[in-house]
Amino acid sequence: MSEPERPGQPVGATPAPPRVRILHLEDDRNDAVLVQAALAAEGLPVEVETVTTREDFIAAIARGEFSLILSDYALPGFDGLSALRIAKEEAPDVPFVMVSGSLGEEAAAESIKSGATDFVLKHRLARLGPSVRRALSEAEERQRRREAEEALRQSEAELRQAQKMEAIGRMAGGVAHDFNNLLTAIMGYSEMLRSRLSDAEARQDLEEILRAAARAASLTRQLLAFSRRQVLAPKVLDLNAVITDLDKMLRRLIGEDINLVTAPASDLGRVKADAGQLEQVLMNLVVNARDAMPEGGHLTIETANVELDEHYARSNVDVRSGRYVMLAVSDSGHGMSPEILSRIFEPFFTTKETGRGTGLGLSTVHGIVKQSEGHIEVYSEQGQGSTFKVYLPRVDEAVEAPSPIRTVVAHPQASGTILLVEDEEVIRRVVAQSLELQGYQVIAVEDGSRAIAICERRDQPLALLITDVVMPLMSGPQLAQRIATIRPGLRVLFISGYTDRALIHQGQREAGTAFLQKPFTPDVLVQKVREVLEEPRHRAA
Repeated sequence: MSEPERPGQPVGATPAPPRVRILHLEDDRNDAVLVQAALAAEGLPVEVETVTTREDFIAAIARGEFSLILSDYALPGFDGLSALRIAKEEAPDVPFVMVSGSLGEEAAAESIKSGATDFVLKHRLARLGPSVRRALSEAEERQRRREAEEALRQSEAELRQAQKMEAIGRMAGGVAHDFNNLLTAIMGYSEMLRSRLSDAEARQDLEEILRAAARAASLTRQLLAFSRRQVLAPKVLDLNAVITDLDKMLRRLIGEDINLVTAPASDLGRVKADAGQLEQVLMNLVVNARDAMPEGGHLTIETANVELDEHYARSNVDVRSGRYVMLAVSDSGHGMSPEILSRIFEPFFTTKETGRGTGLGLSTVHGIVKQSEGHIEVYSEQGQGSTFKVYLPRVDEAVEAPSPIRTVVAHPQASGTILLVEDEEVIRRVVAQSLELQGYQVIAVEDGSRAIAICERRDQPLALLITDVVMPLMSGPQLAQRIATIRPGLRVLFISGYTDRALIHQGQREAGTAFLQKPFTPDVLVQKVREVLEEPRHRAA
């Protein structure tokens, strides 16, 4: 968009440079006129405000907006050194030039020592213009240097925060991985025991164990979300449609004392993300907003197309410039202090009273957004509410049709031999028993070398390889590659407490891999094995 022409400005003329505002402390009107003439002769575009007393000088500095201060050295009831001290206290970044009729060497040295930029004698005003230019140039350079240093400090702070979150994420992912192994054993043995129990009271006790395990599994899923080690199923989505589908649920969630308004953009672009995870992001943000308004208030959900430019990307170390779709959730709640904002996405950090939250809601949001190659920002002031803005990359692909619902059919007794490779003994036993109860023959080993030895025996038929992803000496993907050269076409199912980068690229399943996330129950395991075995070979995933 072109700038409109200013009245009286010739077409095509270069706009005049901005005028430099100068504060001049001088009690002699003639000297003031001579100083302004010297500045005009130098061609400086200046606007000079002249003051004669201490009071007027202090009042002028308080108003600010000056780029330079000129001051006489000797004035009635006031002096240049006193003016310099005031200027350095009230406007330390503004250059100060002493202009005097007679300034001895000691006075000149004292002025420079006290912070004056330069001194000019009145009978040598030809030096004033160059002195002013130099002072202004040095001030601009100092300002640029301060801005660069501030930008560097901000970038370093953001980098430290990113490294801190990454370290916490690695720790959380490791904890979730180990915990998922334990939960797989707990859930597996509990399910198998339940199927053999006839005592109703004992079965109820087992149901409580399974419910507790399910709640624990939910916590580990949130930890995996924060650590960005989930398995996502991304597809092209209309974010407005996701909000519309959740509208009734969100209104029930927040209650009648909160007024919910949605403001979807009519021309909203599309995003590629996991629909279920996006719903989780929206629900977590809405719940967080609801909890910030215990006495009711206003909640707004809006969407828009935005462009994040290079300047924004440079100011945010984890952002790439480009086209994004924005989801904003704003509330009129109590807001947050800077101290809380600095820790808002840390797992287990919460401001709620004990028992009212796990501290994983916003950390889950952060992890999902980052794993979806997006960015999240928070704006909040105490007493002024909060706004969470989620930015997801825009795509030009068409919205994908929903997947057809798989028909559940009864299966006959299973058969076939499965090679199971799992370094955790308790997981190896429960998986093997779960499959054997369904009729499969299972050869269970604890490492890749033993698995390869079995595959090299040509007299041993194998229908499926089930392998953990993360194991000592040889990972699951490495083992699958080795076995593919020995047994081409052998189907593979990976299992893991979290997704290894060798198998999963940024949380998205690669074509041709089948994956089952721990913890799982025996029923889920058997159903997944059947799916893998029944899929055509070119689609087994």
